[in-house]
Amino acid sequence: MQAQTPLTYNEKMLANYVPVFVMLPLGVVTVDNVLEDKDGLERQLKELRAAGVDGVMTDVWWGIIESQGPKQYDWSAYRSLFQLVRECGLKLQAIMSFHQCGGNIGDVVNIPLPPWVLDIGESDPDIFYTNRTGNRNKEYLSLGVDNRRLFYGRTAVEIYSDCMQSFRENMSDFLEDGFIVDIEVGLGPAGELRYPSYPRNQGWVFPGIGEFQCYDKYLEAEFKKVATSEGHPEWELPDNAGTYNDSPESTQFFGSNGTYLTEKGKFFLTWYSNKLLSHGDQILDEANKAFMDCKVKLAAKVSGIHWWYKADNHAAEFTAGYYNLKDRDGYRPIARMLSRHYGILNFTCLEMRDSEQSADAKCGPQELVQQVLSAGWRENIDVAGENALSRYDLDGYNQILLNARPNGVNKEGRPKLRMYGVTYLRLSDDLMQKTNFNIFKTFVKKMHADQDYCPDQGKYNHHIGPLERSKPKMAIEYMLEATEPMEPFPWDKETDMSVGGVLTNLIDTKESTT
Repeated sequence: MQAQTPLTYNEKMLANYVPVFVMLPLGVVTVDNVLEDKDGLERQLKELRAAGVDGVMTDVWWGIIESQGPKQYDWSAYRSLFQLVRECGLKLQAIMSFHQCGGNIGDVVNIPLPPWVLDIGESDPDIFYTNRTGNRNKEYLSLGVDNRRLFYGRTAVEIYSDCMQSFRENMSDFLEDGFIVDIEVGLGPAGELRYPSYPRNQGWVFPGIGEFQCYDKYLEAEFKKVATSEGHPEWELPDNAGTYNDSPESTQFFGSNGTYLTEKGKFFLTWYSNKLLSHGDQILDEANKAFMDCKVKLAAKVSGIHWWYKADNHAAEFTAGYYNLKDRDGYRPIARMLSRHYGILNFTCLEMRDSEQSADAKCGPQELVQQVLSAGWRENIDVAGENALSRYDLDGYNQILLNARPNGVNKEGRPKLRMYGVTYLRLSDDLMQKTNFNIFKTFVKKMHADQDYCPDQGKYNHHIGPLERSKPKMAIEYMLEATEPMEPFPWDKETDMSVGGVLTNLIDTKESTT
């Protein structure tokens, strides 16, 4: 038998390579379905490619694609965009964005849901998420209508499924040649698997606890039915959980010895979070059918709700649908659900450190990232992530680098822990400014473990084969077994691939002032 050639140092280091993608501007395709400033975008894409960036991520807005009427799809502007990205030598992550753009942190353009959907909402406003005082949220359809034929004979899930099928048919050439590497399936507001519990357009400001969003008539009826079947017809949805900008202790629901600790509170929180889990599972199953046999990965995004994480009640996570406590893991069931679809768990707030946050809000972004990434790895799925807010400083980049390889690089091959990929938020004139872009280029190099850009994903163990059919449906009881808390994996204190230290900061500051 022929002896295998030993791996070179560079080949061993390539096993530590984490690809870097850059999120394109929200309005790169305008609300009128036009590719904006193609020449300017091309210049920037070529600069990204020259900097070693692996690819870009873009929202594919439902509100643009199907704006003219049910099943009247227009992919022309997105085809032009994809062609341009491919010509610039970059890969693509596509987000099936079934939510509105506008009303969230960082939203600078407004792209509503399709007009014909909003028209249905005029006569039936309960198709939208609703808080206790009756405020409707038009960012995303309530999961209470997932399986109700309220949309010209289709259910919400069928609408999403049809749109993804049309994407496959119209983008088949991009899917077949390996240009599109993953498809993130939008599952809620901001594309995240959550309830719209902290909407800025309804007055929420950080670090408010947010509000439960299950008071539309469809979800209310479902809760009543389940509570009655469990022998508690008298139980109602919470009326003591406060308002958007309350602190936990000012409410009866989240306060010490609050409702959340009672049988009734636990029943509600289990129901509320299970609905979210089932919603994600059902839509990902449709996505899997739509893209089966394509050489592509599916992904779902989970929100980094780090405020009140260090409080006993985890109030802000609860209202968003993450029933997470010291003695109950609210994220590993999501990872387990994703494992059924061979999905990637995409998480946010990778750049944040506890020391940068307000102590009053009991923030714990570092521990939260550690918990969620560990949950994914425990369930044997890939985890990816992104920064929540634009950062151009060394500390932000070094924190992302630490999370990408929590135990550093392994000079002998694959590291113990490694994120599947990181998407930097986002492409802008600020990022392309000389000093900022120089630091960013160093960051990309460090994410690549000091290796040159590698176009062959197989060389860093990203073998993307044809998407297999989802595994059989999991019983909710099996998913909930994953609520059993487990210790997160240990993290190093600092990254061993730093983008620079104090001296670099001083040089950068001097350069930017001269």
